[in-house]
Amino acid sequence: MTDTNSASPEAVESVLLEGPLHAWHVEAGARMAEFGGWLMPLHYEGGGVVAEHSAVRSSVGLFDVSHLGKILVKGPGALDFVNGTLANDLRKIGVGQAQYTMALNETGGVIDDLIAYIRSEEEIFLIPNAANSGKVAAKLVAAREESGAGIQITDQHRDFAVFALQGPKSAEVLGNLGLELPTDYMAFIDVSWKGMPLSVCRTGYTGEHGYELVPRWEDALTLWETISAASTAYAGRAAGLAARDTLRTEMGYALHGHELTPDISPVEARVGWAIGWKKDAFWGRDAVTRIKAEGAQRKAVGLLALERGVPRADVNVLGADGGVVGRTTSGTFSPTLQNGIALALVDPSVQLDDELAVEIRGRKLAVRVVRPPFIETGVRG
Repeated sequence: MTDTNSASPEAVESVLLEGPLHAWHVEAGARMAEFGGWLMPLHYEGGGVVAEHSAVRSSVGLFDVSHLGKILVKGPGALDFVNGTLANDLRKIGVGQAQYTMALNETGGVIDDLIAYIRSEEEIFLIPNAANSGKVAAKLVAAREESGAGIQITDQHRDFAVFALQGPKSAEVLGNLGLELPTDYMAFIDVSWKGMPLSVCRTGYTGEHGYELVPRWEDALTLWETISAASTAYAGRAAGLAARDTLRTEMGYALHGHELTPDISPVEARVGWAIGWKKDAFWGRDAVTRIKAEGAQRKAVGLLALERGVPRADVNVLGADGGVVGRTTSGTFSPTLQNGIALALVDPSVQLDDELAVEIRGRKLAVRVVRPPFIETGVRG
């Protein structure tokens, strides 16, 4: 555990970091890949991306996302302090609830998107993205020093693991293990299971009913193996980050570094619902308010392929006259739809149902503009 009062939260690791389950993933035949400075499972032998994706949609899948950051903000006035920095309004929820929010920069771009857990007025637990955890911690420390707030900001990146059990059978799997579960979406509870303290939150990144579990680093393997074994009775399986990406793209969920970046505002990305517009202060407030008032110069849309082919990220979107009207931010093959899909930032003049094209290896792939999600969601079910 490192208190960022004294440590540099942006220290660069010379080698890729490994999570608490690294040996398990390797033994299970995972293809490992770099993600946010960590070596994480991309997919597993004996199934692959489509099988893992389908397990989540039909039954249950278990993801190791322990690379995600963990930051504890604690002390008198912690809730008000965090609420004065991050974009969403924590005063709209209460103790025992979590909230999707963002850290913005001075131009209204997104430094990171993250989840905030309210444990009390004096204790807020944050889960940022792996690559941006140090940046968020550093800004929080700077804000504390500027305000003189008497709080502690602690980097707990390698004190806790994070698992996501996702799919229509997820509640049944965990219930059979005797785990107490939150019922409301974005609610969490801190429990003790077989002597292990952990947090269980009713959320996820797949569009299915699911839970994210935060155990201690040293308890991670025991909990993972128990849940993994229990999932097999439901034809569940471990799932890697590749399936996580196809699942979230089908839902149109933003991924930092793609749909959200320091150069893309929440207004452009159509996640303005995660901003507390009535708050007096948060990072980037003046800039993002101005962007909203003046109108964004581009907007996020979904693209559905009208012919055989798979759109990819960072390629041009072309209008009917062949001119460039935008650029894709993500693109993949949807296992559920058996069709190519993409997310893109396009000119505001582009409308729903417009037929456009994306450039793929020198050819044009016809697409239609749609509003995500591409499939029906079960996340609140």
